[in-house]
Amino acid sequence: MAKPGSVKVIEARRVAPKPSSLPDSAHPDDVSLPLTFFDLRWLRFPPPQFLSFYNLPSFDPSHFFDSILPKLKTSLSATLQHFVPLAGNLTWPLDSPMPLLNYVKGDAILVTIAESDTDFHRLISTNNFDIEAKEYHPLVPQLAVSHDKAAVLALQITVFPNGGFSIGSAMHKAVFDGLSAFSFFKFWGHLCKHGGREGGGPPPLPTYNRKVIKDPAGLQAIFSNEWLRLGGPNNRSLMLLEVGGPGDGIRGTFEFTRAKIEMLRRSVMRTMMAKKKEQADHSKLLHLSTYMLTCAYTWVCLVRAEEIKTEKVVFILHVDCRSRLDPPLPPTYFGNCIAGHGVVAKTKDLQGEDGLDLGLKNLEYTTAA
Repeated sequence: MAKPGSVKVIEARRVAPKPSSLPDSAHPDDVSLPLTFFDLRWLRFPPPQFLSFYNLPSFDPSHFFDSILPKLKTSLSATLQHFVPLAGNLTWPLDSPMPLLNYVKGDAILVTIAESDTDFHRLISTNNFDIEAKEYHPLVPQLAVSHDKAAVLALQITVFPNGGFSIGSAMHKAVFDGLSAFSFFKFWGHLCKHGGREGGGPPPLPTYNRKVIKDPAGLQAIFSNEWLRLGGPNNRSLMLLEVGGPGDGIRGTFEFTRAKIEMLRRSVMRTMMAKKKEQADHSKLLHLSTYMLTCAYTWVCLVRAEEIKTEKVVFILHVDCRSRLDPPLPPTYFGNCIAGHGVVAKTKDLQGEDGLDLGLKNLEYTTAA
């Protein structure tokens, strides 16, 4: 296997929200948001890291530094004008029963500009399954976290002279879920494409109103107290928990195209209809949505590939709760609003000949309950 290429840091700068020219729409100088029970459960979990590659034909590094990079920086500042809390920090003041997300005028996110001599096209290849996971590690930033303060977002833009660039990010899990994260990147991408202007139908603006989330069970206080007791008493540390992982992992990209999904759907339908005819079963056929097919197929492949020995296995589905709350939250709500739903199956069933069919049935039964 190839050794990781070198990454040279060219610049590390802080990017702040762009000041508004309109007084009535200017972002506030200070923002303080409480964490909801959806947020608190993730307070000290390691941050999710995202890495996107941008393959540019006839890539010219000079053009990137002279034209593309300035647009990325300018549009990022303009985006943060609407996502002000992302430039702030998490703190847990002594006089507060729970952690707070605070932004103070002058706060900014750290953006690292780097250059790598790694083979860009090898990293983005969809047919290469001999790339060690650690080769990607230098391309994502580290989130600044101490006992007293935790940054919310860090970005790293890495240039590959032989093909393109990447944008890596580290995001504090207690501040936003996947939907919120992608709303930020979608807004940034829109402003970058349109030169920092909000024309051309910009994505909807985020909303931050935490008061609409009801907590009749008092989960906010329960989760806060659990964190205080961990290593406590009264432990307000924001240091992230250490979660170990395989040190020799391999990364590969599996393309699940529409054509392959349709081929899988037809195969499953033929098998299901043949069994129903054989068993004189007149019950309703399963709804083979793309999402269910993808989940079931992935579940079965993982169980078989990892040769799992436990009697049962669990597949966790993350459910967006925005529309399921009472009252429902707007789809633009920015923060965590997901719940986990576990689907249990016998390992031997998934490893058997009818594993995919049984996996689908378990997913369908659990999600319909």
